[in-house]
Amino acid sequence: MEIEQTGLKDCLIIKPRIFEDPRGYFFESFNQNIFEEKTGLSGRFVQDNQSYSSYGVIRGLHAQAGEFAQAKLVSVISGEVLDVAVDARPGSPTYGKHFSIKLNAVNKLQVYIPRGFVHGFSVLSKTAEFLYKCDNFFNKASEVGVIYNDSDLNIDWLIPEKDQAISDKDLLLKPFSELQHI
Repeated sequence: MEIEQTGLKDCLIIKPRIFEDPRGYFFESFNQNIFEEKTGLSGRFVQDNQSYSSYGVIRGLHAQAGEFAQAKLVSVISGEVLDVAVDARPGSPTYGKHFSIKLNAVNKLQVYIPRGFVHGFSVLSKTAEFLYKCDNFFNKASEVGVIYNDSDLNIDWLIPEKDQAISDKDLLLKPFSELQHI
């Protein structure tokens, strides 16, 4: 497992070591001991979530606040997404900045998104299966978010506007400037 910095404090790219041969491939998708040793961060995850979406879907930007804040380890099982993380931690040197990366079934990259970030992704392939491990349990009352097309963040989701599919719930989210502390 290799760890790379993203440019956002504590947000990391994880490259697994992949063993391939004519039969296929094998890789260790997560090892708590190695993760903690290489990052100094806790790797205790308590909930796994999986979503399936079609081309043009944009999910996010989401987080949970307070005692239910979550760190996430995200990856793609099939297809390709543009994964986006925004640092929403007041006082952080990268507050208000975002990072994006293409995650897919071929590159098998993962992104560690710490607590205090809002997160989302857009589906670039016909369909995609997205997996995320969380270090805290979901609590509906603690959900917060930022509108996907916030003009201050200026995120390019790599999906033409005519093809974007956003949930009614996500269309009601407020701009980053109005986000309450996570």
